[in-house]
Amino acid sequence: MWWTYALLSAVFAALTAVLAKVGIRGVNSDLATAIRTVVILVVAWGIVWARGSAHDVQLLTPRNWLFLVLSGGATGLSWIFYFKALQLGKVSQVAPVDKLSVAIAIGLSMLFLGEALTLKAALGAALIIGGTLVLIV
Repeated sequence: MWWTYALLSAVFAALTAVLAKVGIRGVNSDLATAIRTVVILVVAWGIVWARGSAHDVQLLTPRNWLFLVLSGGATGLSWIFYFKALQLGKVSQVAPVDKLSVAIAIGLSMLFLGEALTLKAALGAALIIGGTLVLIV
């Protein structure tokens, strides 16, 4: 079932790039990111409340909080840079470079999480890097 959610994530990420490119014309990219963030905040908390899981916040440990806050900071910086890149470049070039995050995540998961690098993951990362280079050069 995870792949269904991953595929939906990819579809909506693609829509994000195209819709954002249109939406940021003539707008400061930081302002556009802030507006997008408010929308995401409302949607995410709406889902939490609708599913009745808001009370689970009390189950979070200090370690959970630390890493969720750090992850949120990384997400925010990613969005700010992504919107700036979309404002300056073509979606067909920016989106593939952004997807280098897959190859970078594989490397970081090995370094920090001790995950093994399989031949399949290494080949996939190499193909992502190669495909990105083809699209941007």
